[in-house]
Parts: sequence; C-alpha cells; structure tokens
Amino acid sequence: MSLVRSRIERAHDQPAYVLHAHAWRETSLILDVFSRHHGRLALVAKGAKRPHSPLRTVLLGFAPFSASWSGRGEVRTLTRAEWSGGVAPLAGLGLLCGFYFNELLMRLLPREDPHEALFDRYHAALACLGERAHATAQQVEPLLREFEVDLLRQLGHLPALHLLSSSGQPLRQEQRYLVDPQRGVLEAGDADPAQAIDGAQLLAIAAADWRYPGALRTAKSLMRELLGYHLGARPLRTRQLLIDLHQL
Repeated sequence: MSLVRSRIERAHDQPAYVLHAHAWRETSLILDVFSRHHGRLALVAKGAKRPHSPLRTVLLGFAPFSASWSGRGEVRTLTRAEWSGGVAPLAGLGLLCGFYFNELLMRLLPREDPHEALFDRYHAALACLGERAHATAQQVEPLLREFEVDLLRQLGHLPALHLLSSSGQPLRQEQRYLVDPQRGVLEAGDADPAQAIDGAQLLAIAAADWRYPGALRTAKSLMRELLGYHLGARPLRTRQLLIDLHQL
C-alpha cells in the first residue's frame, strides 16, 4: 500500500447533514452523511447512543451541523460535531419530503463525490420546508420538482431540456419531443403521442416556470420516468408514501 493511501485523512468543521443512521455495537452509530465539500460518506459516531452524549442532540436528521473526522478506508471516525442552526425542524408533509430527498441522495449520489451546488440546493429546500410548516401538497410540489431536476442535472443524468440533443438547436414551442434517458431530447416524429411533450412544456420546466399551464404535471411525469431509469427496479419507499398522502 502506498503512503498516500495508508495515511490517515482528516477533515475539520465541514458543513454536513445526516442522511441516515443505524446502530453499531451497543453505544455507537454509523452515519450516512452528506457533506458540502466531500460528498456522501460514512462516519462512525462512537458513544453517540449513550444517554448523556452531547452528540445525541446534534446528529439529527435535517439539522445542519459542522463535522470533523479522521481515518482511512470506507468508514471514518467522527471526532467532533457541532450544531449549525438556521433550519427550522421539519414536521408533517415537510418531514416526509425531507425523507424523500434523503432517499434520493442515498440511492443516486456516489460515495465521496462532492456536489457543492447540490448540497446548497438541499440546504435551501430544507429551510423552505421548515418555513412552511402547514404547506399543502400543491404548495410543496414546485420544491419537489426543482430538487429532482437539480439532482439529475448535477449528477449528469439530465439533458439540456431547452436544446435538441442531436444538433444543439433550441427547441420550438409548437414542436413535440421525446426525452430519452440515454439519448436526450429528440424530435417525436411518429412516436406515440402519449409519450411526446410539447416544446413549450420542456422550455417551462428548464426555466422552472411553474406558472405555465401543465408544467408541473409534465415535470412530475418526466422526473418519475428519468429517476426510475437511474434508480432501477427497486422503488422508492418515500415516493409511495407521498402518493398515498396526496390521495388522502
């Protein structure tokens, strides 16, 4: 093993969120953490389950904190954690949306692949949900769509929705198009009309113009298709919960 790979890596005071935590041994936790500068990584929080551990009030879901860690390999050791504040606690529908964001990040974001803009989007989305404690499903839907779009874009899974992939030419509002997960935006041609999308709708989604009639509905269907392609056969648990809640 080279000296570079064998040395202990250290990070100090990194902005982070806990995406998921599970018990490890009797008193510790293994954390799946999303950090701004280091991406998603696993940290062991030793003694975090002890009744009087100061970590119990810091390592909470949807609560920003400053993390320091050291170690090598896939799981590093959390050495310090301090609450950062600035985000109101989530409840109700906002809490469920937060779990949906976390599940998307855990399923799609590779380990140790930094995405600072995506971290900032996540932070802003949680802050917005915290400020809308009594928001309805219709009120949070634009936030959900914008996070899905930005997640796919940041990970390189979303084509430029305002351009034809084959030529780079701008879309025409009156033209009909298909969005293929692998080939990008294509002219619909003789494709099934049910699968085609108006250029005006794609342009509205690209600009996050949710005032345009039907843009949110089209974005929901398109994001479901693209996310489903990259997620594979295993469905998202939180998506079904959101669907059930919306039906209620």
